[in-house]
Amino acid sequence: MTKGATLEARATAPFLRTTAVPAADTIMHIKTANDKDVSAFRNYSDSALQARVKRHYRGMRQNQTVAFYEKMEEKYSFAPGKHRAEMTVREAFQALEAYVDSSDPDMDLPNLIHMLQTAEGIRKAGHPDWMQLIGLLHDMGKIQFLWGKREDGQEGTGEGAQWALGGDTWVLGCAIPSTVVFPEFNGLNPDEQDERYNGRNGMYEEGCGIEQLKWAWGHDEYMYRMLVANGATLPKEGLAMVRYHSAYPWHDKGEYGQFMKPGDEMLMAAVKKFNVFDLYTKDEGKGVDVDKVWPYYQGLIEKYLGTGPLRW
Repeated sequence: MTKGATLEARATAPFLRTTAVPAADTIMHIKTANDKDVSAFRNYSDSALQARVKRHYRGMRQNQTVAFYEKMEEKYSFAPGKHRAEMTVREAFQALEAYVDSSDPDMDLPNLIHMLQTAEGIRKAGHPDWMQLIGLLHDMGKIQFLWGKREDGQEGTGEGAQWALGGDTWVLGCAIPSTVVFPEFNGLNPDEQDERYNGRNGMYEEGCGIEQLKWAWGHDEYMYRMLVANGATLPKEGLAMVRYHSAYPWHDKGEYGQFMKPGDEMLMAAVKKFNVFDLYTKDEGKGVDVDKVWPYYQGLIEKYLGTGPLRW
C-alpha cells in the first residue's frame, strides 16, 4: 500500500463481484464505418489536432503532482454530505452534450457521441450488459467541468484547460516513465525534482497493488469513485475498465510491473479488452440516435445503479 492513508473510495467500497473477462475479439469486429486504419489512431505526432493535444499534455505534466491529486481528492470527496449534485445519468449526459475532449487526437466531436459509439460497439459484439454500460459511462467523469476552474485544468471547452479531466494518466509519486506520450515534458513536473517522488518506486512499496497507486487525476478516478459511492453492482473488472482505461503506460507499455500483485493481471486483461472498443469505435462520420437507444441503456442503468438520482 502507499505510505499513507488508504483511498476513501476503497474504504467505502461495496462488495465487488468478479466475473470472467470476455474472450478477445479481432479488430475486424469493430472497425469504424469509414474503415479508418487502426494504426491511424492515437497519432500524437502530426494529427490535425496536434497543437491542441500537445498543449493539453504540457499542462498535465506541469501540474499533475501528488499535492494536486490530494487537493482534487478532497474537492471531489463523496463523504456524507459532500457530493456536488444529484442527477440521473440522462441529466448528466445532457450536461455533457457539447463537451469536446482536448486530449483526443482522433476526433473533434462531443464526448457524448464517443460514449454511445463505444457502448453500441460492445453491444453489437455481444458482450455482457455490464460491459455495455461501462462503455456508456466510462468518460462521464468529465462532468467535473461543471464544478472545475481554469487554474485546476477543468474547463469544458475543447480550447480550454482540461489537463485534470482527460488524457493518458501515469502514476504520481514515482518517476515518470519515458514511454508516456510527449515525454519531453516530463522534466516540467515539479515532483520530478522531489527526491521523495522521483525514484523508480518513489512513495510506494513493490507489490502494493495497482489499486493503491495514485494516478494523474482525471475523469477516470472521479467516475470510479462516483460509481463506488453510489453502490454500483458492477463487476470488479468493469470498475477497473473505468478507473484505468487511460493508464496507457501500464496496460499498453508495460510500466509499473513492480507494483502489481496477484489479481492485477486480470484487471489489466479487462482494461485491454475494453480499450479496443474505446479506441476503434470512434467515427466522426457516424452518429447514434440517442432517443432510439436510450430505453435499452436506461434499463441497464436501473439494473446496476438503481432508479433514483445519483450523487455526483
